[in-house]
Amino acid sequence: MMNKTEFAPKRRKCFASLSLLRGLPPALALMFTLGGSVLNAQEAATLPPVLDIDTLYTELSSEPVYGKTAADLLKELEDKHYSRILFDDQFSHEVFDAYIKALDGSRLYFLQSDIDSLAAYRNELDDTLKSGSIDPAFAIYNLYHHRLLERMLYAIDQVENHLDSMDFSLDESIEIDREEAPYAATEAELDELWRLRVKNSALSLKLADLDIDTIKERLSKRYRNQLNQVLKTNNRDVFQSYLATVASTIDPHTSYFSPRDSENFNMGLRLSLQGIGAQLTTEDEYTKVVELIKGGPAERGKELMAGDRILAIGQGVDGEMKDVIGVRLDDVVDQIRGEKGTVVRLSVIPANATGESQAHEVVITRDTVKLEDQSAKKEVLEVSYNDQPYKIGVIKLPTFYFDFEAASAGQPDFKSSTRDVKVLLEELKSEGVDAVVMDLRDNGGGSLTEANDLVGLFIDTGNTVQIRYSGLRNGFVRAYGDGNPEVTYAGPLAVLVNRASASASEIFAGAIQDYQRGIILGGQTFGKGTVQEIIPMDYGQVKLTRSKFYRISGASTQHRGVMPDILFPDRYSAIEEMGESNLEHALPWDTVRPVEYNTYFPIKDILSDLQEKHDGRVANDPDFIYLAEQIDRSRELRERTTLSLNEEVVRKERDESRREEFNANNMRLFLKGLPMEVWEEPTSEDLDPDRVATAANEEEEEAEARKEDDPLLVESSYILIDMARMLGNPMTADTRDTLKAASR
Repeated sequence: MMNKTEFAPKRRKCFASLSLLRGLPPALALMFTLGGSVLNAQEAATLPPVLDIDTLYTELSSEPVYGKTAADLLKELEDKHYSRILFDDQFSHEVFDAYIKALDGSRLYFLQSDIDSLAAYRNELDDTLKSGSIDPAFAIYNLYHHRLLERMLYAIDQVENHLDSMDFSLDESIEIDREEAPYAATEAELDELWRLRVKNSALSLKLADLDIDTIKERLSKRYRNQLNQVLKTNNRDVFQSYLATVASTIDPHTSYFSPRDSENFNMGLRLSLQGIGAQLTTEDEYTKVVELIKGGPAERGKELMAGDRILAIGQGVDGEMKDVIGVRLDDVVDQIRGEKGTVVRLSVIPANATGESQAHEVVITRDTVKLEDQSAKKEVLEVSYNDQPYKIGVIKLPTFYFDFEAASAGQPDFKSSTRDVKVLLEELKSEGVDAVVMDLRDNGGGSLTEANDLVGLFIDTGNTVQIRYSGLRNGFVRAYGDGNPEVTYAGPLAVLVNRASASASEIFAGAIQDYQRGIILGGQTFGKGTVQEIIPMDYGQVKLTRSKFYRISGASTQHRGVMPDILFPDRYSAIEEMGESNLEHALPWDTVRPVEYNTYFPIKDILSDLQEKHDGRVANDPDFIYLAEQIDRSRELRERTTLSLNEEVVRKERDESRREEFNANNMRLFLKGLPMEVWEEPTSEDLDPDRVATAANEEEEEAEARKEDDPLLVESSYILIDMARMLGNPMTADTRDTLKAASR
């Protein structure tokens, strides 16, 4: 089980993010987080003075190692994937369509004539891959790259030369979702689509009461930065993107990682890396420090600060300082990372400085950096129920992590979610909590072994999951479980999940539900019931689906996920695309024979009573009412197919929406007996679309300042108290014998 790992179908927080990639196609944005050679600063720092397509466009081409790796990838998929794969014309069709969609899913770049000409490759991709060639991928990409540059140049021209003539009183609109729209037949049609896109961007800033010169400056800078990123695309980016598309055509959780991206991927599971401990982004051709990771060498050194801009990097105490202005972010990150104990020198402009003349040198000794944001954390929630005080322990687990390398090397302090949760449970018991909530909301998975071991903290012994293998072990089903009789926590337990809880989270929640060891609350989970394994290759690695897992009851979590015992409002329910059942090429749901297992408490027998009490509480609960209304508003917005580009119409819609949200929140505060907010006309800063994230953070800070508890955690607490009472308080004694007696 040590080499079996299944991974999250949700985005992870990157160590180095690219905030300037907004608006780019998903495939292109992905490329900019992947590999690439270090660019000469003079080549990358500025765009040519004349923006001419013939000057900017450079054809990209494959390298021998790429074709060989493609053939090796097919061999790995054929030999080791869970499903039987036929590399035939049908497979070729699916790869072709998936690659076109990855490049131009919104149909904003290719012309219909382009698609017609590229259709010659539709039946060839299986043959070329098997022969060790990915030349068709580069041919497709080069045409796309040319079209992309044309669109960037058109957008820049519209902003810099035609913005003044835009009429925002016209009744024009823009399509929100163009995935099923026809490709443009002519370049003039594409121009019109992009004219409307640029107008929409301009209107967003105009609604923030910015003057036309400021709008022009903002948008010019935005599109020129995007163009600069496009120009940094290299051969390796195309190779990585194409092979990742080939792999995902088999199933959505199978993927290929180039050597560089393999390290980025693997460090997420370890929750550690060797470097300086700084999150970076790109701003105006500079690499900017966004945040210092607490406890990392940069934070400990007190010399590097958030907001500092990096000019150059030197290796060791006397290595040459190399200019990194305009260099791709992933290349900068590669230069900063390094082995523990080595020295890196940074030339930085302080955040409060005005120019490069104020730059100074920062010397940092690299060390292991723990990404603690993903580690398990606890809190104690104090609630009053029927005039009685209760203390509820809450453990938030964002992912199931395990540092394989550190464990294999015999390091005693290796990162493990189970080990961390065990410590937190012991602390909560010493604090005298009455019940525990395992909060797995937004937990997209991680180590399968960790999920198995985590169940073991709450049960005596027994199976936790079944795994069905294929290939050489076709049809073989094996049960895995907890053989350790030690029980860390035997008290009342709830598991809180939502639609973003996936894979390992579903194993844990499913086992707790089948054993009736605790109650499952929240939203239907994601439905990822497959297990992936990392297979090293000569060049990079492949993450492929080797098996499927099943609950001890025999039911798969694939497609259907885990259905909570009591449903809570879930914001993700407004997103129709959310969940395994909405992913292309997802494996089907099925069942295997159940294994023998005991149940601990007759929770199913009291579910109707618990549901009735829950319904009675939330029917008049201000937070639940507000949350349900928010979900309805989100669903209505997502069902819209067009956006108006008429300034008067958009202002009215925006103001009505903002007022409706304000009134709804004030009613919530009023019903809770909290001070209501006073309506203030929004300033230009409040309306600035570039401050959306900041505004969201400020809203969270305000809620925290009011010391409002999470309503879903509070209701989980009430349900736990009701559950313990209805069961005659059999779970209050925190001993293994109690669980043994209850399971008989």
